[in-house]
Amino acid sequence: MLEMFDLTGKNAVVVGGAGDLGVAMLEALVEAGSRAVVIDLSESVHDVAKSLSTKGFSVHPIQADISCRDQIRSSYAEALEFLGGRVDILLNSAGIQRRHPSEVFPEKDWDDVLAVNLSAIFFYCQLAAKTMIPQGRGKIINVASMQSFFGGITIPAYAASKGGVAQLTKALSNDWAAKGINVNGIAPGYMDTRLNTALISDPVRNAEALSRIPQKRWGTGKDMKGLAVFLASAASDYISGAIIPVDGGYLGR
Repeated sequence: MLEMFDLTGKNAVVVGGAGDLGVAMLEALVEAGSRAVVIDLSESVHDVAKSLSTKGFSVHPIQADISCRDQIRSSYAEALEFLGGRVDILLNSAGIQRRHPSEVFPEKDWDDVLAVNLSAIFFYCQLAAKTMIPQGRGKIINVASMQSFFGGITIPAYAASKGGVAQLTKALSNDWAAKGINVNGIAPGYMDTRLNTALISDPVRNAEALSRIPQKRWGTGKDMKGLAVFLASAASDYISGAIIPVDGGYLGR
């Protein structure tokens, strides 16, 4: 049974792998045996790769602005070269947040959020599919959100982008499942990350969130690790088009 979860010899590309959740899932993939390329806008991508490399894992960093389509293409090409022309796993974890009342939400913030949270995911998936289809096999994991199911407050762009991620994941599964590519999504619930600093620091909103989470705590990157390995491994070969919540039971309330 454990062999089904073994990623030894697999090649992974993790986009947004220097973020709070991304770095945990990157760590999970390499701990399960894969080698990886990690792509992120932050300069900390180099520190993440160095830290994992010193532990004996094979991790190559690429700093890129994924709101720029030229940099999406060039970063994927560099990743593909480092990985010897084969990509077995693509994990899209990058995301940004902007908060404003919907009636005054700035056009630039709308465009920025959609570019990073939705468009970049599609273009990385498209590039990966062109590698995976000739291989006859691949695993794509997109990070969705509770806002794939709910609308949120003062986050119209984020909610729209994450709703789009869920529907995109299903559409790509429909197109590629018969070609050997499993496309699935992970929907984190309330996570203790920098993206949620405003919510965590607001005593009213924090209490509201905790009151609805049956486990009575915010999630962490560690809570994402097991599912990331599952969806990247042979253990999930007959799962595709699913959006799986990691939410402490939130959706069940």
